[in-house]
Amino acid sequence: MSDSSDEDFNESYVMYRHRREWSDVHPIKQNDGPNPIVAIAYSERFLDVYDYFRAILATQEKSERALELTTDALRLNAANYTVWQYRREILHALKKNLYDELQYIAEVIEDNPKNYQVWHHRRVIVEWLNDASKELDLTEKILDLDAKNYHAWQHRQWAIETFNLFDNELAFIDKLIAADVRNNSAWNQRFFVLKHLGLTPETVQREIHYAMNRIRLIKNNESSWNFLKGLLEYGDFSISQFPDVETFTEELYNSGNRSPYLLAFLVDMYTEKTLHIYETNSYDDPEVYARKVVELCEMLANHYDTIRYKYWKYVIQKFNADKELAKVGPNEQNEEKDEEEHLVTREPEKVNGEAQ
Repeated sequence: MSDSSDEDFNESYVMYRHRREWSDVHPIKQNDGPNPIVAIAYSERFLDVYDYFRAILATQEKSERALELTTDALRLNAANYTVWQYRREILHALKKNLYDELQYIAEVIEDNPKNYQVWHHRRVIVEWLNDASKELDLTEKILDLDAKNYHAWQHRQWAIETFNLFDNELAFIDKLIAADVRNNSAWNQRFFVLKHLGLTPETVQREIHYAMNRIRLIKNNESSWNFLKGLLEYGDFSISQFPDVETFTEELYNSGNRSPYLLAFLVDMYTEKTLHIYETNSYDDPEVYARKVVELCEMLANHYDTIRYKYWKYVIQKFNADKELAKVGPNEQNEEKDEEEHLVTREPEKVNGEAQ
């Protein structure tokens, strides 16, 4: 295997073993043992650079030429953790301008946008500077190339949370969702921001309408359905607090929509209503909603989400068990629990004066 990153070097490049200023260094060859199982066909340039890197690592040389050597080593393999770690030690020892390093690492990230070590190095330098003013622009640039780049999102979330950069993030997310309503990463980022800003009933109501409007555009989009469900499950909120959600989902169903995400949402909604009626002894008939839960689960199992057939059968079983428990009511449940504890803890009966 030859290293394709050799192409990044121009024709005037000189091997380290031919450089006069490196003549005092004795390169250290890589030791793969006498009989390596899979011998890697490194390029001559790769061997040359890393032989000299091992040499300066062994002597702990921290100099301008050592820093230049790490640049060449990373050009050949940007995923080498040891090189990045030693580069940071050199930067610290030489008291280098870390803003120059930020510019350098931005260029490396553009060429290696999914390389964990590159992003980690960026985070460390930002922490040293205690300045994340360039991070939102950088991650936006990378996300323009790939809107679902996990490393860019992770770095962006870290910078926003660590340096309190929440102010304009919802507007940024709006732009991404407008460009691709199926962008699950953008929906996840929206929930991340809202959770940190605080999900009040007013905020939840606003975001419910935001999600429903996007669902109207594409009804079979898992991302927006998950976001809507997440809003209602977070904290102490319930679907019953927001009757417009019930109206919206039932209208979709009655219009003939059979998206599995809609049906699964209705299962949750009718389950909540059934158990609430049983637990509060209200005048509504809970079995009206209970029958809908079972019917929707059967539809999902047999027609619209058959790959999860066993799951929906399990949901029916669990719902029936929860329903029976709710029928008993909290007072009777406590009485049964007290009786069970009494049977376990009561004094043993005695026969002929001896405990049995």
